[in-house]
Formats: sequence, structure tokens, C-alpha cells
Amino acid sequence: MVSILHMNFKSRISFGSMMLLYCLVSAGGIGWLGGRPNTAWAQERGKPAEEVIKVTRIAPAEQGGQAYRLVYTVSAALPVYWRFKTDFNNDFLVENKFIQAHRVISRQGNTVITENKYTNRPTASFRWQTVVVPEIYRIEFKLLNPEACHHTFHYGNIQLEAVAGGTRVTQIAYFDFAGATLWAIYPWRGGMRDFLTYTARWEQETIQRLKARYVR
Repeated sequence: MVSILHMNFKSRISFGSMMLLYCLVSAGGIGWLGGRPNTAWAQERGKPAEEVIKVTRIAPAEQGGQAYRLVYTVSAALPVYWRFKTDFNNDFLVENKFIQAHRVISRQGNTVITENKYTNRPTASFRWQTVVVPEIYRIEFKLLNPEACHHTFHYGNIQLEAVAGGTRVTQIAYFDFAGATLWAIYPWRGGMRDFLTYTARWEQETIQRLKARYVR
């Protein structure tokens, strides 16, 4: 598997949308944009507790940029989900609508190098270094070629923990690229929350469909 946020923001936003966004931010209409999570945006209302997906902007890295915390729960036991999450040489990632291609470049011990291509930037090859720490169910990731992907940096970690009825996933990422701030605060389709929510939901559904493959 790879980190949730592996794409740049290239959607064109109309002048009208930009003005609306400016008005909302200026008027304090969207608390989530200011870094203080608004419950209406940080989680999906009306969903059972075990299905809630929470997206929160957090303090950025010392070098600037943006950062987020993504928390969601999957209905799979921790060892089962761990095997799914660390199955790097898989054939299902390309079923995610944002991922065009995925392959493993190398693996040495607990360090894996993978390469992904994304639908919004199909000519760029994102090379990720992922370090797995099975003793504590932790995954650490880093973009190895940020300049080639028009990023300044992108890194983070994923921590898994067993909870009643499944596994809680907590992903933290720090990143920077041209337009990162707008992408992080943009509250509609194409923004960070929309992207992260879709991908977490996709993973919740995919593990259910493929769970038998990882049960031992």
C-alpha cells in the first residue's frame, strides 16, 4: 500500500468560486478552514461511529507547507488489515479512481520503494519509500523525488491500532507544493477533505471485499 495523499491539486477554480471562498474565509463561515476542526466538516454526520472518517488540519512542519490528520476505522482485525495494508505488490490499488499505475521497484528488509502514477498527472512517476514497523503496526512514508513531482516535500506515517470491531487507522502527513494551501482549505469537490474522505471510504470497502485473501 501507499500513503493516502499522493496527488497534486490541478483543478481549475473559477473566479466566482474563488470569490465565494474568500467571502467564506473572511466571514469566518467555515471554521475548519482556520485550522480549528468544525464537526460538520471533520466527520460525516449521520454515520455510525465505526464508519466515521475524520479529517483535521494540523500544525505544519518546521519548513512550512500543510499537514493533516486522517482517522478512520475498518471492519477487519488488526493482523488482517496489516497484511492488506502492507501488500505492496498488489493488483487492487489501480481500482482507486485517482491511481493510474502502481508497481514495486525494490524491497530490502522492511524498506520498500514503490512507484505510482496518478490520473491528474499521468506523466509524473511518484517514487515512495515506505518503512514498515510490524512490531508496533506502523508505516512511515516519504516521497523520494519531490522535485520531479512538483512537490517541495511530502512525508508522514500511518499508525494502526486494534479497536472493538476492527482497526483504527491514523494517518499524519506533511507536504508542500504550489497550491497546497488552497487545496488544503478548499471545502468542495477536488479539495483535500474530499480526496481523503473518498480514499478512506474506498479502503474501507476494498478490505471488506478482499478480506478473505488476508485471513490466515
